[in-house]
Amino acid sequence: MAAKTAITPTREQDFAEWYQEVIKAARMAENSAVRGCMVIMPWGYELWENMKGALDRMFKETGHENAYFPLFIPLSYLEKEAEHVEGFAKECAVVTHHRLEQGPDGGLVPAGELQEPLIVRPTSETIIGETFAKWVQSYRDLPLLINQWANVVRWEMRTRLFLRTAEFLWQEGHTAHETEEEAREETLRMLDVYSTFCHEYMAVPVVAGEKSESERFPGAVATFAIEAMMQDGKALQAGTTHFLGQNFAKAAEIQYQNREGAREYAWTTSWGVSTRLIGALIMTHGDDDGMVMPPRIAPSHVAILPIIRNEEDREKVMEYVESLASELRSQEYDGRAVRVVVDDRDMNAGERSWDWVRKGIPVRVEVGPRDIAENAAFYARRDLPPREKKSMPRAEFVQNIGTVLTEIQDALYERALAFRDASTRRIDSKAEFYEFFQSGGGFAVSHWNGSAEVEEQLKNDLAVTIRAMPDGPDYEEAGTCPFSGEPSRRRVIFAKSY
Repeated sequence: MAAKTAITPTREQDFAEWYQEVIKAARMAENSAVRGCMVIMPWGYELWENMKGALDRMFKETGHENAYFPLFIPLSYLEKEAEHVEGFAKECAVVTHHRLEQGPDGGLVPAGELQEPLIVRPTSETIIGETFAKWVQSYRDLPLLINQWANVVRWEMRTRLFLRTAEFLWQEGHTAHETEEEAREETLRMLDVYSTFCHEYMAVPVVAGEKSESERFPGAVATFAIEAMMQDGKALQAGTTHFLGQNFAKAAEIQYQNREGAREYAWTTSWGVSTRLIGALIMTHGDDDGMVMPPRIAPSHVAILPIIRNEEDREKVMEYVESLASELRSQEYDGRAVRVVVDDRDMNAGERSWDWVRKGIPVRVEVGPRDIAENAAFYARRDLPPREKKSMPRAEFVQNIGTVLTEIQDALYERALAFRDASTRRIDSKAEFYEFFQSGGGFAVSHWNGSAEVEEQLKNDLAVTIRAMPDGPDYEEAGTCPFSGEPSRRRVIFAKSY
């Protein structure tokens, strides 16, 4: 008989439905009354706040400042950059009226048509470009390094919590530079920031590289991305950076006086990650019992569960629990105080424990009369099977909690890395390539002749696309494209994707 799991179906039975059930069981988010939008619940939002806080520190360490720009973008702004507006046109939400009036049947109807329609922000290159045009007058004003934490709206028809919703939260960086070289360096610097964050905070290994022309951000000269492998073998684009050249600067008239006194257009970049990262976290680390939180970004590190068999035990147990919680909170992990929650809800102890398993808290501690008598901590790590628990002397447990959390963080990364490596294959024949993806797939590292025709063929035949064109000796080697028989100057990563 198969072991009972907290989540049904399991990953093997139905990965897509498993994903939705993990979110539900962990109470991270739910669908809202507004079609395609989500409500991020406290446990999920605190996770986002921790991710946001870590990223924000990294942005500021690289010289960026936060600002905020309008939610509404005049239609004329988008029209100035033809390729950009074409890329987003089908996803735009449009505001055409500025008030509601009571209609003849008593209902409310839009009234007061706007002179110019307003687009609800799908991304902010155009309106930030208009602002930069006012802020930048001289080379002395450069570089301009700005980040915005905001929400955006892209009218998606098929939505999935965190991965693809009509409205989502994100950050978008926008910078302007004096030279092309500086702008290109910025694009790659922020790609490295994203890679570091995924590795060190999310415990998610990613591959970074340039996107092919067909996958490029509308209006960009070059787009780069970090790609992570989910447990079903599919790739998830976890973040992107864009070298915009002078395209948006020319559309928005971002000009500056150079060192010789002549007028030049600035070189710009943009880059962003979103709440999609939470989806990446779930599909990288989650198991058939629910969410698994990497300690560096977990909303809380330790849940202490009082085990009270009768009222006579209550005072003694709660006194021990509160003092243990206080001692743990005095310890540091990752440069901050250990975050502890005491769960004394009036419910079965087993139900409380499984609730925290499903939510993915890194460490659970159960405290009953026997633990008090032994002056011990009976605990379980979320990266290990839920029923695998051990007892440790209280003082030793408190002293070593930072080490335990570090071990969990490292173990999650190593497990995810081992899975990705085992699911990555160098393939040099068309037959093997097709068999690889028809039988499941993963990352295929194969040659490509650079043609859009090959991309289109693989997309139609297998729903496979080029996810990244990384640098390095494993990729930058000449060979033969297995799909066209033509020369290839490099290998790229192919995968099915979200």
